[in-house]
Amino acid sequence: MGRLIIISNRLPFSIAKDEGRTTLRQSSGGLVSAIKGYFESGAVREEEITEKIWVGVADFPEEDWSVVKKESSNLDFSVVPLFVDNNIYKDYYNGFSNSVIWPLFHYFPSLAQYQGNYFEAYININKFFANQLIPLLQPGDTIWIHDYQLMLLPEMLRAEQPDAAIGFFLHIPFPSYEIFRLLPVEWKAALLRGVMGSDLIGFHTHDYVQHFIQSVKMILGADNYFHTIQYQDRLVRIDLFPIGIDYKKFNKAAYDPEVLDYRNRIKKNFDGKKIIFSVDRLDYTKGLMDRLNGFEHFLEQYPEWQGKVVFILNMVPSRDEIQAYTERKRMIEEKIGTINGKFSSISWQPVIYRYNHLPFTELSALYQAADAALITPLRDGMNLVAKEYVASAATQKGVLILSELAGAASELNEALLVNPTDISDVASAINKALTMPLPEQRHRMALMQQRLSDYDVVKWVNDFLDQLANIKKEQNMQRTRILDDKVMEMLHQHYQQGQNRCLLLDYDGTLVPFARLPEEAVPDADLKKLLRLLAGDPKNNVVIISGREAATLDKWLGDLPISLVAEHGAAYRWKNDQWQQAVAVSDQWKNEIRPIMQMFVTRCVGSFIEEKTNTIAWHYRNTHPDLGFNRSRELINNLSQLLQNTMFQVLDGNKVVEVRMAGFDKGVMAQRIVNEQNPDFVICMGDDTTDEDMFKALKDRAFNIKVSGGATAAQYSVFSQRRVLQLLNNLLLPLTEKHYAGS
Repeated sequence: MGRLIIISNRLPFSIAKDEGRTTLRQSSGGLVSAIKGYFESGAVREEEITEKIWVGVADFPEEDWSVVKKESSNLDFSVVPLFVDNNIYKDYYNGFSNSVIWPLFHYFPSLAQYQGNYFEAYININKFFANQLIPLLQPGDTIWIHDYQLMLLPEMLRAEQPDAAIGFFLHIPFPSYEIFRLLPVEWKAALLRGVMGSDLIGFHTHDYVQHFIQSVKMILGADNYFHTIQYQDRLVRIDLFPIGIDYKKFNKAAYDPEVLDYRNRIKKNFDGKKIIFSVDRLDYTKGLMDRLNGFEHFLEQYPEWQGKVVFILNMVPSRDEIQAYTERKRMIEEKIGTINGKFSSISWQPVIYRYNHLPFTELSALYQAADAALITPLRDGMNLVAKEYVASAATQKGVLILSELAGAASELNEALLVNPTDISDVASAINKALTMPLPEQRHRMALMQQRLSDYDVVKWVNDFLDQLANIKKEQNMQRTRILDDKVMEMLHQHYQQGQNRCLLLDYDGTLVPFARLPEEAVPDADLKKLLRLLAGDPKNNVVIISGREAATLDKWLGDLPISLVAEHGAAYRWKNDQWQQAVAVSDQWKNEIRPIMQMFVTRCVGSFIEEKTNTIAWHYRNTHPDLGFNRSRELINNLSQLLQNTMFQVLDGNKVVEVRMAGFDKGVMAQRIVNEQNPDFVICMGDDTTDEDMFKALKDRAFNIKVSGGATAAQYSVFSQRRVLQLLNNLLLPLTEKHYAGS
């Protein structure tokens, strides 16, 4: 593998100053805990990872770094600190990252602030990262970019390092398309293009994966095959990797003397009382107000617990400089005061509140002392606190109360799952947790612990890196089929040597891009000039072989000295001859097909019917991608049943379903043309499933080229319709020029 380069917005530590002494202090956060846990686990594949480097912004002055730089050599990785302009960084971090992306992706769109200067700063800091990284990169590096602050970075690095192995992981939710589309047009497209510069894109849950794929389809127009997207000239894999924790670290902490001592002191301090514990960063997504409302409702609905339970709430400082956070802190503290004022007695205070960072030993002791953990975010990418609590329960005592809206809920479904906004649901769950029999507690804990120990942080990292290596292998296998410069030169040589050449070219999606409506795909002057030049060579026989009807091809291309094949072979015209029908049949059969297709037009907004002489087609290119595809499957099923044992067949094309007479297709016609002409050079190009008939028929007799990715019978592929025109133009150049534009 070579070097592993971890890139995050900030370095995984800050600098602490105490009595004039400057030291490193680990930052809080799931990513830091996970990656550091992996590095410290001793399970790093040293034979594959030759060096570990962490790149991120330093939240301390450059002069302080010179003081502690030697201390960083004790870390399990090398450090590359980045020092940025504070004014730009503020608009990038507090602005676009945390006042646009964070609220929107967590389903708080009303809190998003769409300010243009925020997005400009976001671009500038991502560019700054790219400019600092590019000189550091070496062949064989594995680059792993983390989180929402750096969504533009993969594309920027890809532009400079086309073959780099780039992974991206989003640690927060990816919202549904209906939420994501609220972003301004330029911004949302830029974010998706940026992330799609990666080879592997990771999310915590299946839902986030599907939301991302849906947005890419709707905004970038790319098609997916399950979890793989053909984007530009690469395969990009999108998959779920639920982040793990250092399970052994938390589980073994139960036997640490310092942790045990602290745990015993907590239990003694609250002797005779049940302990509920929560620890969260200060953030409106964590649902702390709703959590307090739920606990207050619990005390009201179950008064028998008054004086017998304490709720220890530890809030970790976060983004104090953002107004929404400081206001939230004030509201939470006022609510805590209200609850304590309402229920407390001289000997009992229901809510114990602290606002500080927790050292590991203290956090672990609180996990073990708690009879229940109350983890109820309104929305959370994963929530590692829930996993840490489960891992810490060495005796398998304790109950996890978890929000069903946290990513962790999909793994920890033995927890008591609650709707965090439903205070009755939360209150009922608290009561159930505190009264749950010990055998049931242990049964639930055992199942969750097994799952977490099986997919811990080491498994998470290795799984992601293995999948990144796999997708690079798939790309390399695919690249052997791509029409690159070397293949193009070989093709050019064969073309120049040919004395009797045949060029079989599809029209829509090959010579012209797809249009919103079929009648809009008119050939421009450049295309007609290119075809005229190709046809002007007496060695060439240029054939447009299309699904278009004869009248349209005649209108658009009839003045050119080329052959035309319409409706996949149902009609044809050799150069300047008259049109001939390959089949003659009454069109009464359409009367049975038309009403069925019309019903699907009604049921699928944006679809329409196109009637030709020998075929009838239902187009769904302009529909919602998923709806159009699903309706097309239904239509194909209906038509297949109707037309079985008839002379007609259903054709599943590129965003189109066609019905035509069986017995003729592009393959039959292409084979007939080649047999009659007996050329010494054949090139066959197309983008559709209908063109696969040609590729199969001419397998050993032509250079078959598929325009798009995916499985194909063609020997070669190109991924852009524009690339077709470049290829055809290059054939006209003298061989000595070797000018393969766009390759």
